Amino acid sequence: MRRPWLALFGVVALVELVGVALDSTPAQWLAKPLLAPLLLAYLWDRRRRLDPVALGLVAATAGDVALLVPGRAAFLAGMGCFLVTQVAFLTAFLRRRRPPVAAVAGYLLAWAGGNALLWGALGPLRLPMLGYSLALSLMAAAATGVSRRAAAGGAFFLVSDLLIGVGAAGSDFAGRDLLVMTTYAAALLLITTGWVAATAGRPARPPWPAPATQPAL
Repeated sequence: MRRPWLALFGVVALVELVGVALDSTPAQWLAKPLLAPLLLAYLWDRRRRLDPVALGLVAATAGDVALLVPGRAAFLAGMGCFLVTQVAFLTAFLRRRRPPVAAVAGYLLAWAGGNALLWGALGPLRLPMLGYSLALSLMAAAATGVSRRAAAGGAFFLVSDLLIGVGAAGSDFAGRDLLVMTTYAAALLLITTGWVAATAGRPARPPWPAPATQPAL
């Protein structure tokens, strides 16, 4: 019997968003570390085997906990955990299907533009942000080769972390933290469910014809 992991995820995500809106640290410590594990349970319930997406969710859990701790060291630790997440997702997506060239080019342009805008204000975080955001952008591009749902998840992940970068650069606006968590929760949900749906059916086809081979003699 399949368990209601997604319904539980929705409840926990709501608690997290209320905690962010009310600036309630206990609510955030209660809910945020459960987001990725609930999706990991859903992934296991549907696939019954571990894969790089599962590894990415484990790393995301560690990253979520690290980012609940104040301070630059914890922030860098969280970024390192989420770097593992992006590389794991990227590996899974590329094994599934190569993304369209236009998507890769578009996300690389977005990566270059975003870093150019924030570069002067990031200070010591410039190089870590540069490397992490490159992995994130490549993951989002690769997600376009999996499914529309996974592609939307990749885009939401990019928006969420861009908003974190804006905060790290010293800028802020009302509701930024709430928008960060809303887009992040949506990203994890869409990537996980999109991955499950895409890998449940027939094997993926390449996005362009394979090279012709010589007939056997």
